[in-house]
Amino acid sequence: MVKTFFLGVLVTILGAAACIYVLLARGVIPAGADSGPLPLERWAARLSLRATLATDSPKIPNPVPLTDANLIAGIQLFGRHCAICHGTAAGDASASPIAKGEYPRPPQLATDGVEDDPMGWTYWKIDHGIRWTGMPSWKATLSDQQMWTLALFLKNMNKLSPAAAQAWQAVTNTPSPAGAPAAPGNSSIQGSPSGSSGS
Repeated sequence: MVKTFFLGVLVTILGAAACIYVLLARGVIPAGADSGPLPLERWAARLSLRATLATDSPKIPNPVPLTDANLIAGIQLFGRHCAICHGTAAGDASASPIAKGEYPRPPQLATDGVEDDPMGWTYWKIDHGIRWTGMPSWKATLSDQQMWTLALFLKNMNKLSPAAAQAWQAVTNTPSPAGAPAAPGNSSIQGSPSGSSGS
């Protein structure tokens, strides 16, 4: 009886795997970024991300202190590396052509922010990226301190000091051409907190 049960389970799993393979091999399951999520896809992605963040994200306090200089450095890092997908202080109105074409569409953080998330979660997302989205891992580009500095800004972006708010309003999501000097407010401005290594 038990053997029959487990054999039935095995046959069901193999049958489901075979069906999925046939659907993939025949192109029935769309690969385009413009086709929208499949049934259960969004649920599986969110469940996996939440479970990973709960177990793997850093539980330590942010080692970067909350100062105007560090907030502005975080804003400048955001402008250089993140605004092209996650927008500027204008929120949805600042969504770039890249953001509009990505699947799933990246949150425009001025309006869909992560201020309620623990900073360790935000650090983990920057560090590792997020599977099933266009969010890349930044660990090969940014130092630990720079990633914590970004997390500091994103945690506090809804309660910025006047100086930091002015820097945030100046960010654009249009990078400078390669080799061109950065103009004030351009997203190519490099920012790093005191003592951090360059990107």
